[in-house]
Amino acid sequence: MFIGSFSSSHHDQQAKDQEDPISSSDLQFIPANPSQPPLPNAIHMPQLLIRCAELISRSDFSAAHRLISILTTNSSLCGDSTERLVHQFAKALSLRLNNFSSSSGASTAGPVAINTSALLASTSAVVTRAATCISSNIDINADTEIVSESDDSLQSCYLSLNQITPFIRFSHLTANQAILEAIDEGQQAIHILDFDIMHGLQWPPLMQALAERSYPPPMLRITATGNDPNILHRTGDRLSKFAQTLGLRFQFHPLLIVSNDINCIIDPLALALHPDEALAINCVLYLHKLLKEDSRGLRLFLHKIKALNPKVVTIAEQEANHNHPVFLQRFVEALDHYTSVFDSLEATLPPNSRERLAVEQVWFGREIVDIVAAEGVNRRERHQRYEAWEVMLRSSGFSNVSLSPFALSQAKLLLRLHYPSEGYKLQIRNDSLFLGWQNRALFSVSSWH
Repeated sequence: MFIGSFSSSHHDQQAKDQEDPISSSDLQFIPANPSQPPLPNAIHMPQLLIRCAELISRSDFSAAHRLISILTTNSSLCGDSTERLVHQFAKALSLRLNNFSSSSGASTAGPVAINTSALLASTSAVVTRAATCISSNIDINADTEIVSESDDSLQSCYLSLNQITPFIRFSHLTANQAILEAIDEGQQAIHILDFDIMHGLQWPPLMQALAERSYPPPMLRITATGNDPNILHRTGDRLSKFAQTLGLRFQFHPLLIVSNDINCIIDPLALALHPDEALAINCVLYLHKLLKEDSRGLRLFLHKIKALNPKVVTIAEQEANHNHPVFLQRFVEALDHYTSVFDSLEATLPPNSRERLAVEQVWFGREIVDIVAAEGVNRRERHQRYEAWEVMLRSSGFSNVSLSPFALSQAKLLLRLHYPSEGYKLQIRNDSLFLGWQNRALFSVSSWH
């Protein structure tokens, strides 16, 4: 069974901290001058991150500044997984600290806004420099001029994430199997409503499976949402060309989301649903984006898609509670989760992997900054554990559909062929499939009706 490895081990420590509050005087063991030889070792660094988060929670900003300097000095983008993780979380804590301490009335500061575009440009430049430093021993922590880069780096990192980790492919493969099993082989028209299709990497394997399992193959229609018209257009073109090579009748309908209110487009007329079609709704790494300060918008979304009467709804999400309203608890949970993620990358990729560096600092780095530094309506990465999604889905009228043993076999084959490591673990729990690293579940995929 997967268990929380880091957060659960710190309950006693947190209880002690509550009895003996941390202040500036508690940091005597840390050198006041960051240029002095580093004292904290890799074992203590995560604990110091938590101490820093506690200091910020208590508005002890001067002590937090000192500790961030120590953490930054004793970590590196080019170090081991712990050093890289600490460097990323220290950066996120620094952003949070700067936002709060620069606000008037810092202890009662409002929601913190994060400039995502500027962050991506900055991080991309650092990643480029770090990749050079790996082979030339240049000090990556030295000051460097930040060059402007577009958000293309995020899209590039998504493709790298799909290649070097099993997380995306596991989610796609398992969701596809659930869709195939939910729709009869004799069904002649299939409509997939895919929320946030990205580059459409999920669908070529499903299209091939549909083309091979019956003759003539069914008509497949994909309605895809996204917020970038160019990506939607290119994705539709690629899928249409691939369908032609398979002899598969295919239609692609892009739905550009120009506002945050996704519920305005969930209408049978707007979606052009046909009564002879079997409808499948795909929400891979999507539902958490609909959570705000409360769950009203998400619950409305679930009720609306339930009213469409789909054959199946597939859901994949990260296994972590990054939606806790208390910053410190959210921070510890995020530190635990991303420790396992960074450890998995450390164990399965070479130390000089530029793809790993980019994925850690741009893709996961963006998530860490959002979880740690943002607050209120500006916080978007609101991941929740499977149990929270289960409660919400059941209250909206959905029932869990068991994933088949074949789905588990496929996931095992994926890991064995493309990501061979004893660290990755699979588990079926609550009729759903979980992928984790060592004893920590990281992603879940479930099927609903």
